[in-house]
Amino acid sequence: MKNCGSGLAGLAGLTVLTVFSALGIGSMMVSCRSGPAAPDLAALYNRPAQYHDAYRNPVIVLPGILGSRLENQPTGPLVWGAFGGDNVNPHSVEGARLVALPMARGKPLSELRDDVESVGVLDHLNINFFGLPIMLAAYAQILQTLGAGGYRDEELGMGAIDYGDDHFTCFQFHYDCRRDNSENAAKLHNYLIEKRAYVREQIKKRYGVDRPDIKFDIIAHSMGGLVTRYLMRYGKQPLPEDGSLPEITWAGSKLVDRVIFIGTPNAGSVFGFMQQVEGIQFAPIFHKHEAARLDTFPSIYQLFPRARHGSGVDAAKPEIRLDIFDSGLWDRMNWGLLNEDQDWVLQYILPDVPSREERRAIALDHLSKCLSRARQFGEALDRPARAPDSVSYYAVVGDAVPTGAVVGVDTKTGELEVLETGPGDGTVLRSSVLLDERVGNEWQYSLKLPIE
Repeated sequence: MKNCGSGLAGLAGLTVLTVFSALGIGSMMVSCRSGPAAPDLAALYNRPAQYHDAYRNPVIVLPGILGSRLENQPTGPLVWGAFGGDNVNPHSVEGARLVALPMARGKPLSELRDDVESVGVLDHLNINFFGLPIMLAAYAQILQTLGAGGYRDEELGMGAIDYGDDHFTCFQFHYDCRRDNSENAAKLHNYLIEKRAYVREQIKKRYGVDRPDIKFDIIAHSMGGLVTRYLMRYGKQPLPEDGSLPEITWAGSKLVDRVIFIGTPNAGSVFGFMQQVEGIQFAPIFHKHEAARLDTFPSIYQLFPRARHGSGVDAAKPEIRLDIFDSGLWDRMNWGLLNEDQDWVLQYILPDVPSREERRAIALDHLSKCLSRARQFGEALDRPARAPDSVSYYAVVGDAVPTGAVVGVDTKTGELEVLETGPGDGTVLRSSVLLDERVGNEWQYSLKLPIE
């Protein structure tokens, strides 16, 4: 399949065909020649969208990282979900503190909290460009496509199709994507329990059928797939604070029938690592998100590629693999939170800490906790285990765009360079979605992977 663009909007258009097919709705062709055409949705889908019964599975949509709107509670401002206008300026003292997670020595990551909460899926992204308001579709295309198949999301107003009075078959799970993914998996577990009770009540009210066995179909993009995989294996068990692994219970699988993973970096992405070191700028007209702010997010470290796959090497001696989960390496390379040139960001985030040395000590402590948690999270997802046969899995894999596979580190300067690329979607490798264990190890003809 051709690449239909980049970012959330491009991915939404790219995955329409596979989502429909996996859900048994039918199929449709996607053209990428000059952007997606605008079909007459009403003529195509009014009738099927109004057909409902008591036995179809409700759908949960999970966005990836930065795919949820974040707002400072209870009165705002908007922390993530717009550029310009009412959102915070990340380069201001207030904005930096709101975007970053708190840091404190001696406290586990689960206790580092602020007043910022997720308030919805980022279905549209509002941009203010020199006073001109612009709205870009993000996850709206996926949600609208589900709506065309009759999976109506009552939170998203879509006027192109007449759905009748059915408003309970599709839900958006939003979450604070800055936080540890195992925390968000526990929230997803509670969300499924809540929505199962709601759907059961609606089915009984509308059709006179009591269905205590309701299960969900989950569509999970990128990091949302990692949250889903943790949920399936461990339910709402947290990652133990002592670094051990939780017991695999498959508690979450009792609530799920089908899962569709879209570009999920099961083996990580080198770009997640590079952005933690260098920061990220989404476009020239926007402020750069400095590394020191992003490095307060435990979740992004959980997107790092696995050390055993040889994704990080010494640029001068590529045969030497580097452990990018080693905080000592970050200290020596002067990366991210520990970069001397990023101390001005730490002053914004830690305004009550007057000493540069103390700020760096707090940053090193936070970095060490995030890296250890990420290593533990990866081990929890990677250990071989057979999923229950009651659940069906689908993976949407991009393979048409050269994608970073190996990053070389200049061990004198700490600078990064992509040394090798592989088939992927531009961000996530095909081999990462498959969690192909042949990468960086002895190649075999048969696909080797620890997950079914």
